[in-house]
Amino acid sequence: MSATSQEQATSELISREYASSARDLRTTSELEEIVAQVAATDQWADRVRFRGDRRWYERIHHAPDHDIWIISWLPGQSTGFHDHGGSIGAFAVASGVLQEIRADGSCHVAERGKAFSFGPDYAHDVRNDSSALAVSIHAYSPPLNEMNEYELDNGYLVLRNTTSQDREQTIVPDPFTQGKKTTQRVDESNVSRLVASARSRLHRVSAREACNAVSADQNIVLVDIRPSSQRAEEGTIPGALIVERNVLEWRFDPTSSARLPVASSPDLRVIVFCSEGYASSFAAAGLQEIGLWRATDIVGGFRAWEAEGLPTNPPERF
Repeated sequence: MSATSQEQATSELISREYASSARDLRTTSELEEIVAQVAATDQWADRVRFRGDRRWYERIHHAPDHDIWIISWLPGQSTGFHDHGGSIGAFAVASGVLQEIRADGSCHVAERGKAFSFGPDYAHDVRNDSSALAVSIHAYSPPLNEMNEYELDNGYLVLRNTTSQDREQTIVPDPFTQGKKTTQRVDESNVSRLVASARSRLHRVSAREACNAVSADQNIVLVDIRPSSQRAEEGTIPGALIVERNVLEWRFDPTSSARLPVASSPDLRVIVFCSEGYASSFAAAGLQEIGLWRATDIVGGFRAWEAEGLPTNPPERF
């Protein structure tokens, strides 16, 4: 079937099954049914493209009360935390597996055939943490016309897309509690912008998430990059691999003659931590630069781990 014929077939399918009614909006259950039924067909297959520089997406249907999008995902691609303005929505995986991460740290695995829906002001991070390609179908009501991006910082979602004239940044508590919004001043120093840039590429994890992940998967490596003086002062984490920051890339580059035995594949998941979670963001971004696309760091570093009451070895103060 030609591309033109395929597009016509897709449009006819959608128009036949999901013609707009006289109502202003769709419900979440209706959106779930829409994305599930579109994902179950192969009418969209010839329209999909994959891009290495960013996720590919295309709107395949637009009506006054809802629209439908198709999105492709290479391994490691993600949305980052975002909302959908005032729209409600739903998505279903048509091929592969995706993960939906919420601000409270919970993770929902989205497999083919299962639809997820959400209300307005809902924020999440959707990602492809698998080694396979993925395709998903998304629907929004009213049609999507606004998205806001957030950075997860110590359990809060920090609005990222403020204008240069707006020097205050909205802090949104966990969206499931719908707490009152507050504001804080934005640190506009050069180093803060560099930290934000590094973190925008990472799927940062909480201390408890890191602990659970390492316990469940022997192929995940927890790496302590603090200098010896900090380890002696603060304590250590049992089982963490100690690789100080100045040699980190050499020890984990799979092509380096100085690499550690564990660093044999770019698919290795490395979770690094420092004292408070700042230097580790730069370190994790550096590991991604050399090809370890799953590298990330712990929000709040060792101090967050300790505050959670997770296992530690005591300081070795002299």
